[in-house]
Amino acid sequence: MVAHEPSTQKRFAAAGIDKQRAVRFVVMVGVISLFADMTHEGGRSIFGPFLSQLGAGATIVGVAAGLGELIGCTLRLVSGRLADKTGRYWAIATFGYMLNLLPVPLLALAGHWSMAVAFIFMERAGRALRTPPRDAMLSFAGSHIGSGWAFAVNEALDQAGATLGPLLVAALMFTHNDYRLSFAFLIVPALLCWGCVGLARYWFPHPRDLHISNPKLDTRGFDRPFWFYLAGTACVAAGFADYPLIAYHFEKTALVQRDWIPVFYAVAMLSDALAALVFGSMYDRKGNSVVILSILISIPFAPLVFLGDFTSALVGAVLWGVGMGAQESIFKAAVASMAPAQRRGTAFGIFNMSFGIFWFAGSAVMGIFYDLSIPALVVFSILMQLLAVPLLFAVQRRFG
Repeated sequence: MVAHEPSTQKRFAAAGIDKQRAVRFVVMVGVISLFADMTHEGGRSIFGPFLSQLGAGATIVGVAAGLGELIGCTLRLVSGRLADKTGRYWAIATFGYMLNLLPVPLLALAGHWSMAVAFIFMERAGRALRTPPRDAMLSFAGSHIGSGWAFAVNEALDQAGATLGPLLVAALMFTHNDYRLSFAFLIVPALLCWGCVGLARYWFPHPRDLHISNPKLDTRGFDRPFWFYLAGTACVAAGFADYPLIAYHFEKTALVQRDWIPVFYAVAMLSDALAALVFGSMYDRKGNSVVILSILISIPFAPLVFLGDFTSALVGAVLWGVGMGAQESIFKAAVASMAPAQRRGTAFGIFNMSFGIFWFAGSAVMGIFYDLSIPALVVFSILMQLLAVPLLFAVQRRFG
């Protein structure tokens, strides 16, 4: 027994070092996400009015936004498959971060709405390219510290950036009232993001080495529960109203004063970050049942924001943020639990593409319902999300 103690101690020491490296990696990727979201979310907060200033009408703004998301959905699958095939997760993610962030400050040079739309398409394409390899790398580190917690930390820092970026732009617009200056200033968080990407790539050149092999999951393809899970999350995406529609309702009905609408969004983003941390911790202890719980908690947001008063709308915004926090943390952690390491990028590409397409389709349907009947919109939202529950229960029975 004594002769074996040193090797046992070495194994525990090695495991401790690997866990520390995984924690540092997750935090580093989270900081990258913070600066990235400061840049592109800061820019997105003024895309609409800037296009209007350049002469674009509402139809052009809507089509540009929708087509940009649709292009991004397709590229997610390409990016994920390419990352798995080549193993060059960092190379693809780095190119994605460059393409995602560079067009934002370049918008300061746009002289016509068509040029601005081209830059917006580039930004969306870059975000699509970087997301699957980044998520795959996070899942590798999550094998040491829990996938739920790894994605939760990243989402919390991501949302910190998503809040700081628009606030920074709002301050610049308040003091200078200049869209071009605001876009140009966003080169600062973009440079910080690229610098952090370079450091992370230098410190962790082979992120797949962070993964703890699990022979049970190392299969050639995806089992049936993965496709049930994909169908369930697609239902959630289709029934989850985008915030621009919620904000449109607030302003049109005067339910929430114009100055309060960004405050509601900030509250939603805060609840997003907190919910991600709570659900992430719960997921690592309870498993996929937490995914179902998060859906049931967030479902009431639709009647609260579309049919209620000021107070219920605020509560609805909080629940909307809770749903977003779950989607960006434990929804992805569940993908990692069902996908073999060598196909992790492909799995995230398929998931992100499916979720994005159904989100786009559901948003379009709810926009139509809004003009016809708001109660019909609410019923559609609730039913679509409830439809996800039995599908995810089937996944729960298989993976726990």
